[in-house]
Amino acid sequence: MAFITWLHNWQLSTPFGLLIPTPLAVVTLVLFAWSIGPAIKLKVGRPMVWWLRLTWALTLLPAVTGTILALGGGKVASAVAVAGQATTRYGFPPDPKRNLEHWMYAGLAIVSLYIIEVLIAGKLVSPRIGLRVLPLVTFFLWGCCFMVYRVAVLPGASAGT
Repeated sequence: MAFITWLHNWQLSTPFGLLIPTPLAVVTLVLFAWSIGPAIKLKVGRPMVWWLRLTWALTLLPAVTGTILALGGGKVASAVAVAGQATTRYGFPPDPKRNLEHWMYAGLAIVSLYIIEVLIAGKLVSPRIGLRVLPLVTFFLWGCCFMVYRVAVLPGASAGT
């Protein structure tokens, strides 16, 4: 269980931690930058599809480990106080509502990935329209992945209630 917790909580300690706090945020930010080309050329190359598959893998890894931890009774770090203390492990007052928010943003990230797949395939909407919207959806995906981290670490507006 310690390995699953470590894998789920993996963070990047870089000066750019505000924009890319986790490996998933890095991959989705690259996917966003990469999506601008297909929006202009109206054509998706094979390397971008491979990168999208890598993004799926790096999204499902914390999703599966988080589900395992939740089934074991775990909650997001910002929602519970450390045993014997009045603060979370990050030093903020606990906010129980953050646990549900964490699940919401993780779910939105998975839905965003599915929408990206649909847009690239061009089956539901024409590629001309779908690829023009692609940067918007990939930026939303990066925002969801960023918020998954932010919600896990920082308290919300109702901290301590």
